[in-house]
Amino acid sequence: MRALCWHGTNDVRVETVPEPTLLNSRDALIKTTLTAICGSDLHLYHGFIPTMEKGDILGHEFMGEVVEVGTDVSNLKKGDRVVVPFAIACGNCLFCKTQMYSLCDNSNPNAKMAEKVYGHSTAGLFGYSHMFGGFAGGQAQYVRVPFADVGPIKVPESISDEKALFLSDIFPTAYMAAENCNIEAGDTVAIWGSGPVGQLAIRCAYLLGAEKVIAIDHVPERKVMAHDKGKAEVLDSNDGDLLEKLNEMTGGRGPDACIDAVGMEAHGTSVDAIYDYAKQAVRLETDRPHVLRQAIQACRKGGTVSIPGVYGGFIDKFPIGAAFSKGLTFKMGQTHVQRYTKPLLERIERGEIDPSFIITHRMNLDQAAQGYQTFDAKKEGCIKVVLKP
Repeated sequence: MRALCWHGTNDVRVETVPEPTLLNSRDALIKTTLTAICGSDLHLYHGFIPTMEKGDILGHEFMGEVVEVGTDVSNLKKGDRVVVPFAIACGNCLFCKTQMYSLCDNSNPNAKMAEKVYGHSTAGLFGYSHMFGGFAGGQAQYVRVPFADVGPIKVPESISDEKALFLSDIFPTAYMAAENCNIEAGDTVAIWGSGPVGQLAIRCAYLLGAEKVIAIDHVPERKVMAHDKGKAEVLDSNDGDLLEKLNEMTGGRGPDACIDAVGMEAHGTSVDAIYDYAKQAVRLETDRPHVLRQAIQACRKGGTVSIPGVYGGFIDKFPIGAAFSKGLTFKMGQTHVQRYTKPLLERIERGEIDPSFIITHRMNLDQAAQGYQTFDAKKEGCIKVVLKP
């Protein structure tokens, strides 16, 4: 089969590799019908996530048709059309039973590796390094899906692939980010980053009752989409008066909640952002927390900072004093996708939201390396790339 394989920093290639097979009675084999390039994939592309190996198959946003199921998978049958959550969950551990699926105790076979870095292991992830299980990803013609009796959700015929695809990751991620804000009627939510997750987080914040959403980015096409599609008020992230303007827009109080939808590779032109670039370049700092610092400074007293943007290791110059003095609440983590797929699918079915509005580029799988380059450089107004195997 054809699959996109990682070979090093900024080096991904579509190659012919062996097709997967069932390894466990709870496995399913999926023929991929649509997959996507995620902002999190760029962290792998740029070489910032450790324990990648040459030949690893990338991709964690995918859906497809069931072609084979293990003997213990009774909820799926051959021919079913399904979306697959990016985090793999066993369904039986304490965390799965309390719907914290991305913290699953049993789905990462390389748990010892993760424990050395994080203290405890979290769930295995598709296409996201060996520290998270080394599972082959979905930017391929076929994928083996472990614990298929827990993760995949069937998609009704009335919903197109493009509408359903983002239930695999970024739609639930955006919704959980907004839900973590504890939004109340009249609240203002500021969202740093108007990439795919940020765009959907704007819509989700309004769905959950926000009165005003402020989108913060520097890419022209993203700002236009946030304003025109999301009905957000827009600020430029490189504006030196950003924090002052946020105060002005909230009557001097600051946003009730701030969402960092950027994560470990934040861009910026300020002194602290340049400092982060330099330290990350020589691996004295794993992540660039420029946006996180701004969110902490901007958030109102007693407010919430929600972090769906991925962080991988250690950051410097973290303003813990401001966070402590202002009494901020932090909520973050990989998304518990299985908790959200059914209710969000119902929202799509009712016509409340069509997540496919973020798609700007459609390519064949063999064009995936070009897709990464275009998405990474934000060329041609690129916001979201989907690939059809």
